[in-house]
Amino acid sequence: MPTYTFFDTETQEQYEEFMSMAELDEYKKSNPHVNQVYVPIALVGDHVMGVGPKTDGGFQENMQRIAAAHPGSPLDDKFGGSTRTHQELKTRDAIDKHKKRVERSGFSASKSKTL
Repeated sequence: MPTYTFFDTETQEQYEEFMSMAELDEYKKSNPHVNQVYVPIALVGDHVMGVGPKTDGGFQENMQRIAAAHPGSPLDDKFGGSTRTHQELKTRDAIDKHKKRVERSGFSASKSKTL
């Protein structure tokens, strides 16, 4: 059963009561001069720190398998690092570097100015 916080408007006091939800409804009806005070609750866990839950090895392996089947995807960037060879990584870096150069200047080696 939860603890509820109340404010008595006649005595200007704030106090806590321990009761069930059904008892809360009855208490509010029988005491119209009492208002319920909503207080923030403390949350405990990884979601508060922004780290997120830890994943186990089986999940990591499954994500790497899916990433290997979809090269160039964001999933591949996150989970596919251990499945690629050194040559594949260097090739991908060169392609990305060329893409950035084309985006900045608008020129490509095989074409004239791109729009």
